[in-house]
Amino acid sequence: MDFCLIGIDVGTTSTKATLIDQNGVQLASFSRPHPTSRLTPGMAEQDPQDWMDGVLGALGQFSGAVDPARVLGIGLTSQVNSHVFVDGRGEALRAGITWQDTRAAGDAAKLDAQVTAEQKTAWFGGPVPIDASHALSRMAFVARTEPENWAATRHVLLPKDFVALKLTGAVSSDPVASVGLVNASGTYVGELLDLLPGSAERLPPLFPFHHIAGRVRAGLPFAGLPVTVGAMDAWAGMFGCGVVEDGDAMYQSGTSEIPGVISSKVVPTPGVILFPPYEGMRMHAAPTQSGGAALAWLSSLLGRNPQELSDLAGNCVPSADLPYFLPHLAGERAPIWDSASRGTFARLDANAGPAQVSRSVMEGVAFSVRWAFETLSNSAGRKIESANIGGGGSRSDVWCQIRADVLGMELRRTVVPDAAPLGAAILAGVGSGAFEALAPAVRQLVRFERTFEPDVRLAALYAERFELFQSLYETLKPFNALF
Repeated sequence: MDFCLIGIDVGTTSTKATLIDQNGVQLASFSRPHPTSRLTPGMAEQDPQDWMDGVLGALGQFSGAVDPARVLGIGLTSQVNSHVFVDGRGEALRAGITWQDTRAAGDAAKLDAQVTAEQKTAWFGGPVPIDASHALSRMAFVARTEPENWAATRHVLLPKDFVALKLTGAVSSDPVASVGLVNASGTYVGELLDLLPGSAERLPPLFPFHHIAGRVRAGLPFAGLPVTVGAMDAWAGMFGCGVVEDGDAMYQSGTSEIPGVISSKVVPTPGVILFPPYEGMRMHAAPTQSGGAALAWLSSLLGRNPQELSDLAGNCVPSADLPYFLPHLAGERAPIWDSASRGTFARLDANAGPAQVSRSVMEGVAFSVRWAFETLSNSAGRKIESANIGGGGSRSDVWCQIRADVLGMELRRTVVPDAAPLGAAILAGVGSGAFEALAPAVRQLVRFERTFEPDVRLAALYAERFELFQSLYETLKPFNALF
């Protein structure tokens, strides 16, 4: 059977999309950046119209690249925890608050103090934190600071759900993307929502990933085509990385790094996000705050593009004398969940030029992920020795090898660079009936092109540097607490 599928990802820095055929071959791709507003400390907002401009741009491009009759469906994914407050007409009342925004930290602390670790474990299977990006924290923040907008809010939606609403007119979401709000059975935790009056009625109804939210409205490209509810970027990217069975591990590299593992065994572990089971899959994830964002920052600082920095780092020999870099440019998420932490270089000397600093940044990001993977191993009750890697940050051979060496893990890289939109397209394939189930769709549509093996000669060096990396964070905690 000859058919095509579309996957769209509203990411942190851009809207990306892929058009694939029935074998997973990418026929066309699309990417359009969207800006983030950071006018005040902790602020990170985006205009939802920028997301829609990207989505419609992708659909317009793809409609000219292939016969629309060949396309069976559209799948969606997006950044989380990012939130749009919309009124009864489906119009955004304010800019979208992205996951990087930390202004709700005080609201989060007050909410978290009202919930015990035992309650969290009963609801979610582990002590999932209520942090500044939690949906309830965001709603509390808007209710406190913008009471008029809160009163006018009919729905609080994720970016992918906002896109589905605009494309089809339907309001929907999925239980997995509602992490921290739903229990193991995939329903909202009423006892938690009671902490903020008015929150429950503003949340969307929940459906499976492959559920058809609606069909594209008349007058838009691909009018009448079914649009699936879709999944959050971590899960869509997981499928796009070929991870679908117990024991499979992923490493998604984008603006942030998202390591995760599927494991039916659960050992409650602080710092890990434990998602509700979905079709027998239990994903343990530990998303960091800064991955590609750290390299983008350095790129801007040095006036060189990321590829140039990667080349420089590749010419720099691993050494105990290299500077250390703590990539907490906007706080840190897993596994320490410390929004007050900030980035730093340590042990800089006169020998540190662009090459040394570039490698230090790449190593620092990899050390953050090593910390996350060690925590995930505890949570999943298993040693993680290999992972499938995808995402824009995985395209650098140099960085992939640094990651493999720092982690001491084998990394298998996908052919299609953008794992999240590929995963969204896979969900469109299941929702449209092209595939009977998720696992066979993943196995047919995801392909790999290279494996990076860790250099065992560097194991001792990186074990020592990792310990010092952790010590650097602990040493700076009192300093960061002053601000």
